[in-house]
Amino acid sequence: MLPGEAVGGNDSGAGGGGPGAVVAADGRSSYAIIADGPGCPGRWLPPRLAGGRGQPHGRWFRLSSAILSAFFSAFFSAFLSAFLLFNLLPLAPEHAMSTSFDLSGRLALVTGASSGLGCRFAEVLANNGARVVLAARRLDRLKELRAQIEAEGGTAYVTRLDVTDRNQIAAAVAEIETSHGPIDILVNNSGVSNQQKLVDVEPDDFDFVFDTNMKGAFFVAQAVGRRMIARARAIEEPAKRPWQRIINIASVAGLRPLPSIGVYSMSKAAVIQMTRAMALEWGRYNINVNAICPGYIRTEINDEHWESEAGQKLLKMLPRRRVGQPEDLDGLLLLLASDRSSFVNGAAISADDGFGI
Repeated sequence: MLPGEAVGGNDSGAGGGGPGAVVAADGRSSYAIIADGPGCPGRWLPPRLAGGRGQPHGRWFRLSSAILSAFFSAFFSAFLSAFLLFNLLPLAPEHAMSTSFDLSGRLALVTGASSGLGCRFAEVLANNGARVVLAARRLDRLKELRAQIEAEGGTAYVTRLDVTDRNQIAAAVAEIETSHGPIDILVNNSGVSNQQKLVDVEPDDFDFVFDTNMKGAFFVAQAVGRRMIARARAIEEPAKRPWQRIINIASVAGLRPLPSIGVYSMSKAAVIQMTRAMALEWGRYNINVNAICPGYIRTEINDEHWESEAGQKLLKMLPRRRVGQPEDLDGLLLLLASDRSSFVNGAAISADDGFGI
């Protein structure tokens, strides 16, 4: 290669619109002048970096660059594959995120289990592994429900319970614990209602609603809560105490008064406040107390009403012109009954399809 001869560029050399090179010799070493384009000053580089055509150092440089490029490309691909594989594989059990509600080994007491929402609540808890104690006044209905749960592979027990009778509450809770073990979950569901203008309410009407909805719910929760607290106190380390749950069934009427059921609305508002008071006092014992406030739910108790003229008129007033089904409460019930709700305490959660907005 003679001094001044162009190499490495296109046919027009350094001034032809592409990179070019000119080799010069100073008696000791050779250099390449790299011109980046027309009118651009040249840059002096050793030939091993210039990659000039026909020079051994340039060919070795290109070969080395190709080898390094292939190596880093393969390394990066392997790293990326390993990274994606690691992150897409299921996590170890202790770190995995589970969306299931496994209540295996837990004992749940459901009051008012002979019909309506109570019946559904008992089925859902049993289907998710809990042993369920069915409590109500109508034993025949409870036995039918027990047979149905057992036919589906669940475990259920039956006990007669009138929540307006304090002595019967104490006896039933003691018998349950003796026969089946400590209660982990209470679904405080018993409730009654009547339709009256407030000016027409007599003392007996008032007591009929409050004796069940408020007093009954309070003394059932108290009886169960006392035993839950004793169970927790027996374990010195708070972190080792078992999680325990009380779910009070209130109503959207406890958050928003509705016409003609004023006494019922007042009783459910009291249940909501009771829930908060219990959560405040009992939370330290790992007892979470929350309330579900259902909206209009169709059950066998009110099924005929929704087919009547009054029911159809009310239906048109609802946000999405529909009433709920008992299964619409399944997810919320399971959340509050499980260890997944460990940070939820003292909440009154509406499940009303937006009616209370």
